[in-house]
Amino acid sequence: MFEYEIIATEGRARAGLFKTPHGALRTPVFAPVGTQATVKTLTPAHLKELGASLVLSNTYHLYLRPGDALVAEMGGLHQFMQWPSPMLTDSGGFQVFSLAQMRKIDDDGVTFKSHIDGSTHHFTPEKSIAIQENLGADIIMAFDECSDPNDHTYSKIAMERTHRWAERSLKAHIRPDQALFGIVQGGVDPDLRAVSAEFIASLPFPGIAIGGLSVGETKDEMHRTLDVVTPLLPENKPRYLMGVGTPEDLINGVARGIDIFDCVLPTRLARHHAAFSSTGRLNLMNAAFARDPRPIDESCDCYTCRTFTRAYIRHLIVAKELLAGTLISIHNLRALIRLIEEIRAAIANGTFTEKAPQMLEQWGHNAKRGQTV
Repeated sequence: MFEYEIIATEGRARAGLFKTPHGALRTPVFAPVGTQATVKTLTPAHLKELGASLVLSNTYHLYLRPGDALVAEMGGLHQFMQWPSPMLTDSGGFQVFSLAQMRKIDDDGVTFKSHIDGSTHHFTPEKSIAIQENLGADIIMAFDECSDPNDHTYSKIAMERTHRWAERSLKAHIRPDQALFGIVQGGVDPDLRAVSAEFIASLPFPGIAIGGLSVGETKDEMHRTLDVVTPLLPENKPRYLMGVGTPEDLINGVARGIDIFDCVLPTRLARHHAAFSSTGRLNLMNAAFARDPRPIDESCDCYTCRTFTRAYIRHLIVAKELLAGTLISIHNLRALIRLIEEIRAAIANGTFTEKAPQMLEQWGHNAKRGQTV
């Protein structure tokens, strides 16, 4: 059921199709994050109009509220949130380690206190898989332990535990209509990452995720890690770089063989009045935009840019109108999805390597911090 077909390659960049029960994903693909079964400020109709094909939701948050059993009773995530296309859920591991209070980790799993009400819970690989099977996403994640990239000793311990938990996740997984991805860990140590990539690649996962990046390491460290990991992964399985999604990250990730991305950044920036543009990030709260009749980005084809001016959006921000967040979120997500569409087209016609430096120059002031392969 979960077949990955490579349609075109250029260097390590790939364009392909990953077939799921809710449709085929054209890769590379960027997934908006709907943490609590909603992409903040947007409806599913908004997401379809701006070209989203994959949405991510969060196991930890949905387990705590409203509960995975309730979601299953309501027909699963697709029915619950009325999203008809493919979905992905993470394992909850990252949130357990970053958000939960007073956590205790051992080889069995993690005991933690909810950040909502302080209640005590215990996650194991088996529990995480059972929750994700109740949620019903097309792509689910093995339970893993995310480590500090600056702590080699902890990174090795967490990597080895992640490997044991990957095997337990596979044994616990019983739904054939869900693709279970293994996760590569190992901090920014190239030797650990190579060991982890080879181990996870040896297991019968239909796809492989790369975790533990965009958690405090430099861009150069991220790029060096991907340079180690992706050549060791199977060509016939999709590769998912977890939690990464600035414009320059998409370009550099695709150049290093990544197929799937997700990130909260586009909607988080929107709630803080910031917008992507082909000339650099804009703070639409600035007084300079009070009488600006232009759209956010004159090259953008989104509903916001086709319809509204910077002056109007700034007015909404100053007036504290919720519509501001919606309009900027539409634009920011469309900007990344449009970039991914352009990358896919460039791979297909053999011009990605030629165009990537220009894309980096166009889309971010951080372009010089990493090189495109």
